[in-house]
This record gives sequence, structure tokens and C-alpha cells, in this order.
Amino acid sequence: MKPRAGVALTSVMLVLTLTTGMIEAVSFLVLGPVFTAVQTGNLLFLAFALTGAADLSPAASGVSLVGFAVGTVLGSRVESGVDRRGGRWFVVALLAEGALLGVGALVAWRTGVHAPTAPGEPLTGRHLVVIALVAGAMGLRNVTALRASVPDVPTTLSTRSLTALLSALPPVADTRIGSGPRHERRRLASVGAMFTGGVLGAWLLDGTAPPALVLFLPAAIALCLGTAHLVAGVERTSVRG
Repeated sequence: MKPRAGVALTSVMLVLTLTTGMIEAVSFLVLGPVFTAVQTGNLLFLAFALTGAADLSPAASGVSLVGFAVGTVLGSRVESGVDRRGGRWFVVALLAEGALLGVGALVAWRTGVHAPTAPGEPLTGRHLVVIALVAGAMGLRNVTALRASVPDVPTTLSTRSLTALLSALPPVADTRIGSGPRHERRRLASVGAMFTGGVLGAWLLDGTAPPALVLFLPAAIALCLGTAHLVAGVERTSVRG
């Protein structure tokens, strides 16, 4: 059962994009510097850290990469399995992501995870556990985004959306990329949602909100979206899913 394409699905994916900005604010400003969704950054952080670059943790980047990989593999298996049985994989994916983020927020709250108080301060095991949980949720999120396949809204990165947005601008619009008001609105909304989420997450952290709360908000949003999607029943049968 594939979610029905349209404004409702696009809106859900844009909200998830906003939460990515919030999650990465916690990841970079509190847990790292490390990313849990943008694994390109982690690959580079790991490469830099292995050469001895200051203030970068190879453990944090490595744990994030492994957590992301596990989340991706398990997410693919679960979503495909639910789909083959005719189940509502999109709902399951949203609820599972929300649950993983919720557990990460709970661990952060119970263990008192906080930002380093001095540059280069070593990360603790509790930081690494939260990184693994959140990265796993983001691996699952990426599988969900690929399967839902909403054009111009990948939910965990903005590079492609920004490139497509700028390349489609007149007077030299690249028609092979796809242009038109609908494409441009989605791309602009995707970039704006990521930026807004980052600002919101950093603002909350700077306003002394505990990292656990900032993580709990995306968890609650994912759970609410999954529940709303379940109640609304806006899915259709699809051979491919």
C-alpha cells in the first residue's frame, strides 16, 4: 500500500524535512560535531578525524554511519515486508521512526546528555548511544523518503533541491531538470523547511531547552503524522509500493 501522491503527502514530507533540521541541530551542536541524517558530512568528518583534525571524533562519526546503515537495512526489510503483505508500510515507517527518536530522546533525558562545555571535550558512551538511535531513525527515514518518492522533497538533504531550484530559474532554465511553478514551490519549500528546522533547533538549544526536548519534538511529530495517516486512511494499492 503506497501513500497517495498529492498535497497531503508532500506536506508530510516537508514537515519531516523541518524535523531533520531540528535533529541535526542537536547532532552537531550537542552530540558531535556529527551528523545523523546527512551522512556525506559524516564520511568527511571521519576522514578528517582519522588524520588527526582537532575537535572531531572518529567514534561519533563511525557510530552514526553504522547506526544509519542498520536503520536503512532494517527499515528496508520491514517496509518491504509490510508492503508485500498488503500492509500500510508508510504508517509503520512513521511510527517506527517516531519510536526510535523517542527512545533517543528518553536516553538523552535519563542520562543528562548535554553539549560539550569545552572544545575537544571527549564524548561519553551516552552520547554515542543517542547518536546510534537517532542515526538509525534517519536511516529508516531515508528508506521511507525513497519509497514515497515525492519529487524535490528528499527530507534529509537540500543540496539537490537547491540545485534544481536555481537551475530552473529563467531565462536559462534547464528543461531537463523540470521547471514550472509546482516544481519550484516544492523545491523552495524543501530548502525553507530544512533551514527553518535548523534555526528552530538551534534557537531552542540556545534558549537552554534540554537536548532531550528538542529530540522529543521530532519524535512526537513523526508519531502524530503516522497516527493521522493511519486514521485518515489515505493510501492506495500499488504493485511497486
